[in-house]
Amino acid sequence: MILHFFYLIFGLLILIKGADYLVSGSASIAKKFGISSLVIGLTVVAFGTSLPELAVSVFASLKWNPDIALGNIVGSNIANILLILGITSVLSILPVQHSTAWKEIPFSLLAIIVVGFLWADVYFWQGDKNIISQSDGAILLFFFIIFLYYVASISKNEENTDTGIKKYSNWASFFMIIGGLAGLLIGGQFFVDGAVQIAASLGMSERVIGLTVVAFGTSLPELVTSIVAARRGQNDIAVGNIVGSNIFNIFWILGLTATISPVVLQESSFSDIAMCIIATVILFLALFIGQKNKLERWQGVLFVMIYCGYITYLIFS
Repeated sequence: MILHFFYLIFGLLILIKGADYLVSGSASIAKKFGISSLVIGLTVVAFGTSLPELAVSVFASLKWNPDIALGNIVGSNIANILLILGITSVLSILPVQHSTAWKEIPFSLLAIIVVGFLWADVYFWQGDKNIISQSDGAILLFFFIIFLYYVASISKNEENTDTGIKKYSNWASFFMIIGGLAGLLIGGQFFVDGAVQIAASLGMSERVIGLTVVAFGTSLPELVTSIVAARRGQNDIAVGNIVGSNIFNIFWILGLTATISPVVLQESSFSDIAMCIIATVILFLALFIGQKNKLERWQGVLFVMIYCGYITYLIFS
C-alpha cells in the first residue's frame, strides 16, 4: 500500500512539471508563429493531456475491461468539465471565446450524443447487446477528421492576441513540448497504477473505478495544465485544453479503442453517458448566466459541488 501511495505522489510531481513545460513551449510557439492560443489549446495541448486516457483505454480494451475503457473516457470528460473547469474558474475567472461557446462546446456535446446513439444497439437496432463496434469506431474517427479540418480552418482566421508570453527558440520550445508530453504520460501512468491498486483493494467495481479513480487520474494533466495556463493568463489554452481534450477523448481515443477491439457495455453505462451530456449542457448554459462568455467563481463552486454529488452517488449507489 505504501508503494502505491508513492506512485500517486511521484506521478503527481511529474504531471505538474510536465504541464509547466507543455504550456510554456506551446504558448511560445503560438506567439512566434502567429498561431492563436485557442488553436494550440484545442490541438497540441489537448492531444498531450489526452495521452493518459489513450493509454488506459486501449490497454483496458485489449485486456477485456470495457467498463474501465469507457468509464475512463466518459468519467474523464465529466471531470474535465465539472471538476477541472470548476476548480480553475474558482482560482481565476475564465473568459471564453465566442467561437468556443458556439462551436467547440456544441461539438463536444455532439461527440457524446453520437456515442450514446452508437452504444444503444439494443434500443435502436434490436441487437443482443450494447456494443461500440469496430465500424462504430471508424465513424468516431471520421468525426475526428472533421474536427481537425475545422481547427485547421479557424487557425487561418484566429489571431494570437496574448501578451506576456515568454518566447523560446524553436528547438527549446520543441523539446519543452516533447518533454511536457512525456511527463504527462509517465506521471499519469504512475498515478493511475497506484490509484487503481488502492481502489481495487477497497473492493470497488471496475465501472466505479473507471469513472472515479482512473478518470480523475487521467484528468490530472488537464487539471494541472489548465491551472498553470490560467495563472499565466493563457485563458484560451486553459479552456481550449478542456474542450479539445473532451473531443479528443470521444472521437479519437474511443474511436481508436473500438477500432482495435469492440467495446461491450453494460446497461448502467447509459446513465454515465447521460451525466456527461448534462455536464456539457451545464457548461454551455453557464456561459450565458452572469457575465456572458465567462466562467465565474460562483459557477466554478457550483460545478465542483455537482461533481462531488455525482461521485458520492456512484460510490454509494
